[in-house]
Amino acid sequence: MFLLYVHANYVGSSTSSGDSALVITMSDIMEINALTEKYPFGALVNSLCPTIFGHTLVKAGLVLALVGGTDKSGDKVSGLHKRSDSHVLIVGDPGLGKSQLLQAVGNVAPRGVYVCGNSATSAGLTVTLTRDGSDTVLEAGALVLADRGCCCIDEFDKMGSQHSALLEAMEQQSISIAKAGMVCSLPARTAILAAANPVGGHFNPRKSVADNLKLSTPLLSRFDLIFILLDRPDSGLDKYLSDHVLAMHAGETSSQFEPHESDLPLEQKLMTCKEQLEPLQLKKYIAHVRSTIHPTLSDDAKAVLKEYYLQLRSDDNNDETPITTRQLESLIRLTESRARVAQHNIATSADAIDVVEIFQHCMRDARADSNAAGPAGSGKAMGVAKASKLLISALNGHSERTCTSLFSVAEIKEVMTRAKIEVKSFDSLMCALNEQGFLLKKGTNIFQLQTSTCL
Repeated sequence: MFLLYVHANYVGSSTSSGDSALVITMSDIMEINALTEKYPFGALVNSLCPTIFGHTLVKAGLVLALVGGTDKSGDKVSGLHKRSDSHVLIVGDPGLGKSQLLQAVGNVAPRGVYVCGNSATSAGLTVTLTRDGSDTVLEAGALVLADRGCCCIDEFDKMGSQHSALLEAMEQQSISIAKAGMVCSLPARTAILAAANPVGGHFNPRKSVADNLKLSTPLLSRFDLIFILLDRPDSGLDKYLSDHVLAMHAGETSSQFEPHESDLPLEQKLMTCKEQLEPLQLKKYIAHVRSTIHPTLSDDAKAVLKEYYLQLRSDDNNDETPITTRQLESLIRLTESRARVAQHNIATSADAIDVVEIFQHCMRDARADSNAAGPAGSGKAMGVAKASKLLISALNGHSERTCTSLFSVAEIKEVMTRAKIEVKSFDSLMCALNEQGFLLKKGTNIFQLQTSTCL
């Protein structure tokens, strides 16, 4: 009887798409070090999906998410897992290149998985439990396959009830399963980059991001950056955009875009950079800095982040975007990523300032409803989302004092006047509250408050 055996020196997976599948030679390292002497952040942003015109700060946020922060999973001081990957959500009108951006990120990521939300299930995203004869087999989903990489989810708004499966993976970066007598936890240390279309096709600036997407607040709070892309007519930008599209279809190089003086300083520096890398070079650069650079924050960087966080907390007014410690942790992760891009072992104040500018761009768009609305009694109309919260709170107080849950239109307007709630359209406000289930129409000009204790 003969025994068959195989003597091997090395065993590897032919389908692996992780960092180990890349071969980084000494010449590649010399090119990476040479790029560091120039402006590597601008080169990486300029190299990410060059077919898409503009969206410079969006590309900058995606580059920082690709690079990731310093891994703190082995922290022995606290004994708790600290997330090092940043999650990015891109929301906007159709036709602005959100899907192409995600596909480009998945192609240049050392380990990237691209899925479409309308055809993904919770089992396909996490773990599937199957039977193989008498054995039980676990089949990894997209988040587990993207461990130590990124998972790009397109059509994020069309996932339905699958969003709840992402909560644990986005914060704890693990997926727990308890089925068929099998209890285990699988690692999902991945950065989730998602793109979504607003309800109705176009983003409504007068509504919050949660109302535009019909997503829960716990899910949205796990995203470090939320970019809002709006298709607004601009003669200058439209001219450069048309030239860029025509040049791309003709196989030519489009002319460089000259930034306006009103643009952010970081955006100016990124758009004036002419360095560009090949996709393979970009992938090798990202893999190299992820494996070799592990930066920490300097005292100056900590001071910049602390000052900005305290400013956000002082300006917070309990609107659609509450400021919590998650925003501070996001700033820390992104600052470490910015230092990684420049191959700095110590994150400087300049790295923190760049991250603050990107964060301000996201916060300004996400809180546009609150910024456009004036304070109560100022004579300026406030947004529907903010007015809804103030009106429901005022009606609850009036309901407790009068022991009734029914209000006429005249009484609602009187309550709004006393609470100094001013809106552009009273009918739009009532329709929004009726659709959300706060005020139900019971008759002609009669509404019932569903949150009242006097029902």
